Amino acid sequence: MKPVKMLAICAITVLTLSATALVAGCAASTQQHPPATGNGFAVLELFTSEGCSSCPPADAVIARIQQEAANKPVYVLAYHVDYWDRLGWKDKFSDARYTARQRRYSELLGSQVYTPQLVVNGGSEYIGSNEKAVNNAVKIALDQAPATALNIRGQVQADKLHLSYQVTGNLRNSQLLVAVVQKHAVSKVQKGENGGRTLSHVQIVRDLHTFDLAHGKAGTQQLNLPNGFNTQEWEIIGLVQNQETGAIDAAALLRFS
Repeated sequence: MKPVKMLAICAITVLTLSATALVAGCAASTQQHPPATGNGFAVLELFTSEGCSSCPPADAVIARIQQEAANKPVYVLAYHVDYWDRLGWKDKFSDARYTARQRRYSELLGSQVYTPQLVVNGGSEYIGSNEKAVNNAVKIALDQAPATALNIRGQVQADKLHLSYQVTGNLRNSQLLVAVVQKHAVSKVQKGENGGRTLSHVQIVRDLHTFDLAHGKAGTQQLNLPNGFNTQEWEIIGLVQNQETGAIDAAALLRFS
């Protein structure tokens, strides 16, 4: 696990229900661009950990981006990986599935596995604390022309979500991903690199469901919800992702009435 720790430290010293969607894959560039004029969207996936001292600045970056996005189609997902759990502090939000997702991106994007890493629309990756680069990537994504759209609706009954979805556009090699997200949490870290610190988190992915879209562009699914779920402090984000390229082609937020 030592190499992972070194990468995380290097990252900070290098100094990263209806929605319109598009083909993703914005370039990893810090070049300045004009204000967004398109109908695109931006999905920001941050891979982070409470055990990594380089991660709190990245958590702060995504919190600011989300606040500044207002009503723009910017979707923030924070995945807490588990490979830091053996290095002094176990992150209660960590999950091996999120580590596997990050490693898959590493294969597709030709990148290293490190924290804090941020992936935009499944097509480009950045150091999560590099706010300028991430903001520029968001602008590029929002400027893209739409090609695919996702519409999701749902109803909560007891501890289950009854979800219906409809996708327009090309679904070849695509899956529907449904992220169950806790909007905010605070942790008091006792050990590890952040020992003694109180950390604030936003948009924590607490569960991630994957469904095959091979049999049609519309359907229904039933999801089990985590303990503590409520429609005020949690939210549901849907993604349509190409399994071969990793590109996120559509995204939507489920709005509870």
